[in-house]
Amino acid sequence: MKQIIFIFMALLLATGAANAQAVISTENANFDFGEVKEADGKVEHAFVIKNTGDQPLVITRVIPSCGCTTPDWTKEPIAAGKTGTIKITFDPANRPGPFTKTISVYSNGKTGSFILTIRGEVK
Repeated sequence: MKQIIFIFMALLLATGAANAQAVISTENANFDFGEVKEADGKVEHAFVIKNTGDQPLVITRVIPSCGCTTPDWTKEPIAAGKTGTIKITFDPANRPGPFTKTISVYSNGKTGSFILTIRGEVK
């Protein structure tokens, strides 16, 4: 039995399958809303996330740095070479002035988090 496991592991290493993984990426991890009028209400932006790896990418959680920011994301696995979205909604109510918010994205594609950033100024 040990010989079979050893042979299987050797085959995985030889074929590169042991190094196969999902890789999370985006063309632009930052978005500037510019001036946002508080009276106009919530604004949103959808980040396009691409899996540049060779295994399915699974976004496990998305955590904004502030309660004024709400995420919604692709829940199903993103196949290699395909894209998904992370939509961020910012509520400017009672938040006058400049803002910068970070959104931590956790997945099987990177140890730790992948950071997205939104910014702007509430008028």
